[in-house]
Amino acid sequence: MEIFKEFTFEAAHHLPNVPPDHPCARVHGHSFTLRISVRGSLDPKAGWVVDFADLIDAAAPMIAELDHHDLNTIPGLENPTTELLARWVWRRLKPQLPGLAQIELRETATTGCIYNGVDG
Repeated sequence: MEIFKEFTFEAAHHLPNVPPDHPCARVHGHSFTLRISVRGSLDPKAGWVVDFADLIDAAAPMIAELDHHDLNTIPGLENPTTELLARWVWRRLKPQLPGLAQIELRETATTGCIYNGVDG
């Protein structure tokens, strides 16, 4: 079984490795949506895979670090593409959520990245 919890945060960034005339070279912001999915067996006594409160507890400090900040100033996010941000989020959450299956990170309603811990 797989469950998910969604979070939102606002953040600014620019992409330093694109040509200077590319729109993303300029500082701009996004309303990000992060969906954290955890896979596991249904606990017959509790009736859940994991308590949603555990997902909130795992994500809250990270969301606070990202929300209303310039992503480029956060260590490890000097080139904060959606893909690199998704991998950064995964690496922050995986130790706390062993059943982490995937994260989906949207920077707009129609644009985003799905990451399952495998680079390639």
